Amino acid sequence: MGRKVTVATCSLNQWALDFEGNCERILRSIEEAKAHGAKYRLGPELEICGYGCADHFYESDTLLHSFQVLRNLLESPVTQDIICDVGMPIMHHNVRYNCRVLFLNRKILLIRPKMMMANHGNYREVRWFSPWNKLRQVEEYFLPRMIQEVTGQDTVPFGDCVLSTKDTCIGTEICAELWNPDSPHIQMGRDGVEIFTNSSASHHELRKADQRVNLIKSATTKSGGIYLYANQRGCDGDRVYYDGCAMVAINGDVVAQGAQFSLDDVESEFKPCHRVKVDFSLSGCDDVYLPTHQPIEWHFHTPEEEISLGPACWLWDYLRRSGQAGFLLPLSGGVDSSSTACIVHCMCVLLCRAVEGGNSRVLEDVRRVVGDESYHPQDPKELCARVFTTCYMASENSSEDTRNRARDLANQIGSTHMNINIDMAVKGILGIFSAVSGRWPQFRASGGSRRENLALQNVQARVRMVLAYLFAQLSLWARGRPGGLLVLGSANVDESLTGYFTKYDCSSADINPIGGISKTDLKCFLLHCAKQLQLTALRSILAAPPTAELEPLTDGRVSQTDEADMGMTYSELSVIGRLRKISKCGPFSMFCKLIHTWKDALSPSEVAQKVKRFFRMYSVNRHKMTTVTPSYHAESYSPDDNRFDLRPFLYNASWSWQFRCIDDQVTQMAANRAKH
Repeated sequence: MGRKVTVATCSLNQWALDFEGNCERILRSIEEAKAHGAKYRLGPELEICGYGCADHFYESDTLLHSFQVLRNLLESPVTQDIICDVGMPIMHHNVRYNCRVLFLNRKILLIRPKMMMANHGNYREVRWFSPWNKLRQVEEYFLPRMIQEVTGQDTVPFGDCVLSTKDTCIGTEICAELWNPDSPHIQMGRDGVEIFTNSSASHHELRKADQRVNLIKSATTKSGGIYLYANQRGCDGDRVYYDGCAMVAINGDVVAQGAQFSLDDVESEFKPCHRVKVDFSLSGCDDVYLPTHQPIEWHFHTPEEEISLGPACWLWDYLRRSGQAGFLLPLSGGVDSSSTACIVHCMCVLLCRAVEGGNSRVLEDVRRVVGDESYHPQDPKELCARVFTTCYMASENSSEDTRNRARDLANQIGSTHMNINIDMAVKGILGIFSAVSGRWPQFRASGGSRRENLALQNVQARVRMVLAYLFAQLSLWARGRPGGLLVLGSANVDESLTGYFTKYDCSSADINPIGGISKTDLKCFLLHCAKQLQLTALRSILAAPPTAELEPLTDGRVSQTDEADMGMTYSELSVIGRLRKISKCGPFSMFCKLIHTWKDALSPSEVAQKVKRFFRMYSVNRHKMTTVTPSYHAESYSPDDNRFDLRPFLYNASWSWQFRCIDDQVTQMAANRAKH
């Protein structure tokens, strides 16, 4: 006797880490499903936190907030009398899994972890999740207390299992499992499963939808049944677009289809390794006569020495292999650009030492770079003059102090130095804008708005980038020498982390030797150079407050400082940066750590403000990391977006759920203090 069931699948426009919005969209989809009489609702992959969380999946906050949303869903009257199938990350036996959670009437029925991971192209799931390798095995999962309080359950089934109701049997697939030649639905169908579900986060590619539909149709063509497909839709903060296409197929035919493009929001057992035998021995019959090696004491370089060696060697490799004739650096007289300049000088010191030591390959490469087959480098300063050009790009907002610092350092390291005034170019660009708009923007100091003030700073910074590339291409031509110069950048890791730089300014370069190094370490490095290389000009640079010098001077003195602009010190940023990446902290767990770390200096509410300010700056400016200059990887909390620190670049910068958790904790701490 045939039975009829009403089931619902959906496409949701979820946003990575937007727990508030994601929860609301899930509830709305359940409400719509119930309104159509559905008794089962399927949602997309990792819909609670959003699929594109990337390295945020490492953070305990992501797991915590996902369970908080799950609790909200369990408690909501909207989720009563319908089986809800939602996606979220779960840690089981200290292993992180990409899971489906099925629940009904405030009781969790089962948790099904993903078994086959997507790890090609834009997908890197094995970076964050482990596959469930225990075929047909189920374990007990101990629920967090916050969930136990709602469900009254201590444990629930976790593993490769299906859901058997009184009238049918439902089996789960997750995204890439459908695309695998040994898809779970094959064995499930042979075992009597009638309804197959697939929760996906499948992005759009040309001609991909056709493959997707064919796979879903074929899943029920051979053994029959119903196949429900749910997918995310929209941009959730990264480079891809998830293109929906929610559908239902029965016995090989698609019977319901959702829109593809829309603006609507609505571990393992031990097994012995296989041995490959080879008729060969690494030891010989007379090895008794071979000497044994005694332990040696390892010489560890200080961080300052490492900066003077590692990035310098990296620069040399890049220069000699690129076929270019040297470097050009916009030298502002500040810590960052001075650090880059000193690294180039350290490179020249290493080259001269290598040539003096008889390294003919280095000598050959140096001669090729400078274009002189008879050249023999002996003095680092003289070599520096041949391969390194620095330029101070002054504006009406530049001080005489920074100009002198840049000139003095250039003289001591030996670079070919130029002074360039950019005011003519800046006024020309602003003149074009004024001719079109009829308005001339003003700095804040002259009564201008915040928008005007920021735009005027950005124009100066971007003009410097354009001029840097112009001089890099033509400086040697003007001197009658062949070749071009590589433009060097000088944005440190802390500035990249907060986005405290102009997109496409003079930090936009060919390569950046200090992009993975903190401001704190760079200051120590400059002090090391001042002592070891007798670069005395660095002392005045270290004594000066860090400044972008993009706003008007006050009585000829700098009025703008980096730390005042950012609302936190560089030393505080280093602590925050390490917590974010190394300790894998989100806003709430970072706050919980810092109230102890900074308890002698800041109150809990002050810590909360620092954490919130950082995450707002970080999230608003994260897009800048997609175009940031390739940098020498030196710091374990580097925010390099290309390979190391994979995150979305479009965030909900209000962080409403996370910040509310911080505020609740501050209130609770204040209440506890009042009681005592």
